[in-house]
Amino acid sequence: MQSPALLHDVKNGGSGVQKKLASGFTLDLGPLKEPLGFIRVLEWVFTIFAFATTGGYSGSSHFTVNCNAAEPKDVNPVFAYPFRLPKTPYQIPQCNGSKPDDTYLQGDFSSSAEFFVCVGVFGFLYCTATLVLYLGFQHVYRQTSRGPIIDLVVTAAFAFLWLVSSSAWGKGLTDVKWATNPDHLVMNDQCNGTCKPGEFPSMGRLNASVIFGFLNLILWAGNCWFIYKETPFHKDPNPPATMEEEGSPGP
Repeated sequence: MQSPALLHDVKNGGSGVQKKLASGFTLDLGPLKEPLGFIRVLEWVFTIFAFATTGGYSGSSHFTVNCNAAEPKDVNPVFAYPFRLPKTPYQIPQCNGSKPDDTYLQGDFSSSAEFFVCVGVFGFLYCTATLVLYLGFQHVYRQTSRGPIIDLVVTAAFAFLWLVSSSAWGKGLTDVKWATNPDHLVMNDQCNGTCKPGEFPSMGRLNASVIFGFLNLILWAGNCWFIYKETPFHKDPNPPATMEEEGSPGP
């Protein structure tokens, strides 16, 4: 026959487990005062800046067509993220009155741009997940060495990805600037010497994206050291001996 205490434990066993699960999340803003949490917040912010300044960008180049005494006609080839430049055609007016053919910007630089944005988006998601872990489940993160070790490996991998993607996108942006340069566009065969270069497209936002990419590289690489200090690899395997272990001094 079961005792009343055992029956009480069985009845309340489910609620006890639920209370433990519910109490697993413990909000603690203390890690934000430490380099581990503070740098992660900076990574979260600069990662957003990196992919937001690249994705959604649209711009246009500009040149004019001068046909004798006629009013100059503006031509504005447009381009946008992900920088598949031949996607959008533009037309160059002909001075002889004939119907102009479609003309396209040259170059597909989508691979480097999309790779850069992809690294930024996944970096943002990882920063969000680890901040929740740091602030709400710090006791779980520090309970075993597995959490810091995994965090160190992933953070180091993102540092490498920022290096590769920022370098690739920096080269891609240089090619985009060349392909949309008005001085380059007026050399088109359809211009026949009647085109005059205009304003260069605004690239300040894209220049900032490359800068944010390399800033993320510095932040993620530097954060590896502070995460490494949380792993057992950083702890001294031979702690100093205590006075009792050393024994009393001799006469």
